[in-house]
Amino acid sequence: MFDFEALSQAIPRQTVLCVGDLMLDEFVYGEVSRISPEAPAPVIAVQRSETTIGGAGNVARNLAALGVRCIFVGVIGEDDSGRILNAKLDDEPLIEARLVSDNSRPTTRKVRFVSEHYSTHLLRADWELAKAVGDEEEQYLIENVLEALPSAGAVILSDYGKGVLTSRVIRAVIDAANRAKKPVIVDPKGRDYSIYRGATLITPNRQELAAATRHNANSEAEIVAAAEDLLDLVQSQAVLVTRSEDGMTLLVSGEEPIHIAAYPVRVRDVSGAGDTVAAVLGAMLAAKAGFEAAMRAANAAAAVAVSKRGTATVSISELRARILPAASLAAEEKVLFDWSMLEERLREWRKAGMRIGFTNGCFDLLHPGHIKVLTAARAQCDRLVVGLNSDASVKRLKGEDRPVQEAHARAEVLAALEAVDLVVVFEEDTPLELLKKVRPKVLIKGGDYTLDQVVGRELVEADGGQVVLVELVPGFSTTELVKRSRVGAE
Repeated sequence: MFDFEALSQAIPRQTVLCVGDLMLDEFVYGEVSRISPEAPAPVIAVQRSETTIGGAGNVARNLAALGVRCIFVGVIGEDDSGRILNAKLDDEPLIEARLVSDNSRPTTRKVRFVSEHYSTHLLRADWELAKAVGDEEEQYLIENVLEALPSAGAVILSDYGKGVLTSRVIRAVIDAANRAKKPVIVDPKGRDYSIYRGATLITPNRQELAAATRHNANSEAEIVAAAEDLLDLVQSQAVLVTRSEDGMTLLVSGEEPIHIAAYPVRVRDVSGAGDTVAAVLGAMLAAKAGFEAAMRAANAAAAVAVSKRGTATVSISELRARILPAASLAAEEKVLFDWSMLEERLREWRKAGMRIGFTNGCFDLLHPGHIKVLTAARAQCDRLVVGLNSDASVKRLKGEDRPVQEAHARAEVLAALEAVDLVVVFEEDTPLELLKKVRPKVLIKGGDYTLDQVVGRELVEADGGQVVLVELVPGFSTTELVKRSRVGAE
């Protein structure tokens, strides 16, 4: 496995150059409940619409969402769609757009009509002219790329086949990047992949791979054979084949192929998922990650993107949450030393109609007795808040030689438990003030207490809540564990 925690810190410091076909994406959402009386066509009752930067511009948006600075080079027409795109790109502080205006072609625009309820695409309408840009525009593109290249750590060619990435532009970009030792990632189009010769990494999907190599690309063995042919054709360092719900296959020159499964996810919309993959690959390679690490991050990002509607982006925090184990993220998500954040979290849970439970303790050396109480407590509620005594509080209650572990360590261990939803540290000797903030519907304590000994019982019962006592596991006590460990050390 790779160290994504370290890479996630490096990614926002990168700059990536993206060149490709810019589009205006529009999504019109509504429901179909009848057929038009004028023709046998469904009528969509429009409820809302969204307009966003699409095509290669969505690669730029995904880079910006990751915190990466993107220099974007592309073409727009002199029309309303071009003006809208220009304005939207200006609103993106991490995107530096270097757009060439071409009055001989419309700005590519795609309007998708989508069923709001089923997230099903009903129809797509396109405005475009899929032909190569003229010689003058071609020269402007190359000049902008060469000027921007020294600032970039990687280059992405996002080819939608609309005419921006001509053979001359592609050759100029790849040759210049190779001289500067900058990796080039290509999201390809068409059948003739020889135009991408010398690129670092090429990323066809399964159907594109089959068309480009004239091979079947159904089984893993067929995909590997086709990818090997593509490596020879393009003379690239690696080929990454995206296989939709079947995951990805990576073939690096001279190495064994690597197949990874897709993340299980409810797919809402696949629009732009390839752009997300290209953006993450570019960011990872710019941050000096290896091909396998880049693939695994891109695979996780694709899962996040397809779970959203429309042409979606993926943030660095969303990517971290998908890649890293839940326990490694628990401390930053579950532990509160500052009570000012508590009310917001509780408000969300109450709004969702959740039953909030509470228990508390020092939890100095976590043992099976603690686990039983916490597990039983979580079974009594939808969300469990654990009040944790601060170091000063533990010292007053347990003596000068306690706690064994300081509060941050104790909180982090508690937060890693699935049963615990929130850990809140309190300074007082009792959790009464914290209970007044939480106002739980159920208060849980160990069976070594009696009901009249439970701090906050009257408060909880006055709110219509209940107090539950959990039977303890015999033979486990933090105090006794500390004593035994010290005897053994003498």
